[in-house]
Amino acid sequence: MDFSKDQRERYSRHIILDGVGESGQKKLLSSKVLIIGAGGLGAPVLMYLAASGVGTIGIVDDDAVELSNLQRQVIHGTPDVGIPKAESAENTVKRLNPDVKTIVYKERVTAGNICDIIKEYDFIIDAVDNFSTKFLINDACVLGKKPFCHAGVKGFQGQIMTYVPGQGPCYRCLFEEIPEEGEEDGISQKGILGTIPGILGSLQALEAQKYLIGSGKLLTGRMLVFDGLGMRFRTVGIPENSEHCRVCGTTADITSLQEENYLSVH
Repeated sequence: MDFSKDQRERYSRHIILDGVGESGQKKLLSSKVLIIGAGGLGAPVLMYLAASGVGTIGIVDDDAVELSNLQRQVIHGTPDVGIPKAESAENTVKRLNPDVKTIVYKERVTAGNICDIIKEYDFIIDAVDNFSTKFLINDACVLGKKPFCHAGVKGFQGQIMTYVPGQGPCYRCLFEEIPEEGEEDGISQKGILGTIPGILGSLQALEAQKYLIGSGKLLTGRMLVFDGLGMRFRTVGIPENSEHCRVCGTTADITSLQEENYLSVH
């Protein structure tokens, strides 16, 4: 593909950057990324991937914008209150970059639909805020051989890791099982500083960009943990649970997605 005059100017800082260049920018423009969740994490992911010229972005969210979202979900504004989040996010993406094609899914991901949704995408972003959906995304991506980036946030802290098929452990290798009911992340109950998902979501966007252009080292086999109050990052190695992991281990018993295994998805 050849860049138009506007594209050459829009992406000029990428094109002159070692590690991206024209070839990397062309890879971004031909790539497809799915963001599951258009909230605190999904907002910066969507905005940075759109600004960088990812050619196709899928947006999955079944919620509507609420006033309490706006302290962290920066892709939405006050006039968007009451509008479906996926629609509001799409509108912002279109204003940011007309090069980007958006595909909107105003629905929840479930065991019944997630495999069909993710199959056409090159990279998946887990930007949801409950454990059951995170496990569902992990299991679908492992079974579908799709790379994805997980992030989780709570209070003043966050964590991020990336899974690439055949290159390291998955989310279930580390956390194994969905926590008991009542142990969900609970942003609405415990609160969160708005900049924390902004930081972690930006890192998720960076992981996606690095994967798509084939540059740098991804967070595979390790989790990056962020403490906002102490302004500290630390990296924790993740052992591959190759024998006991229920989805990617040698004795895996999750070989297809069954709704009863994700009953608390919401």
